[in-house]
Amino acid sequence: MAGARHEFRMTRLAWLLCAAASVAGCDAAKSVLSPPGGLLALGTWGGDNTGVIATDSLTHVHVGCTYGDMPGRLALDSTGRFDVAGSFLLRAYPVAVGPSLPARFAGRVVGSTITLTVTVNDTVEKKSVVLGPVTAVFGQEPRLGPCPICRVPGRRATLPRSPQSRRP
Repeated sequence: MAGARHEFRMTRLAWLLCAAASVAGCDAAKSVLSPPGGLLALGTWGGDNTGVIATDSLTHVHVGCTYGDMPGRLALDSTGRFDVAGSFLLRAYPVAVGPSLPARFAGRVVGSTITLTVTVNDTVEKKSVVLGPVTAVFGQEPRLGPCPICRVPGRRATLPRSPQSRRP
């Protein structure tokens, strides 16, 4: 009987250790994607009315029918936050109109989710325009509704659109 009780305790302990290791492994997997103090993971991040495309040379952001760029890869601080200067085009669809304007991109990456706000210094209208906060998830397709413009500047091919956003 004492042996069975000892075996039960050891089995229970083994289960608890496995569960703890699994939870720790999940947290570690999240931090590997875009570790705090590291760089934003390369690839496409998508959400409702937003898209982020991270390449080695720039980070491209869409919010609705607007878009902008941050030079280089997006660096994250030790808490996953960022606040960087870039440029933004407020009138981008159906035809891009106007100059690219100075902008600040600020937000945070937690696991596979990026949340960001864009503050555009509209020097034409002489006002600040705040877009967001918006949220995107790594590996998901941007869902931009009627604005099928999400692509990396300089490339002709656009990203695939969801069946709901395709026009007949």
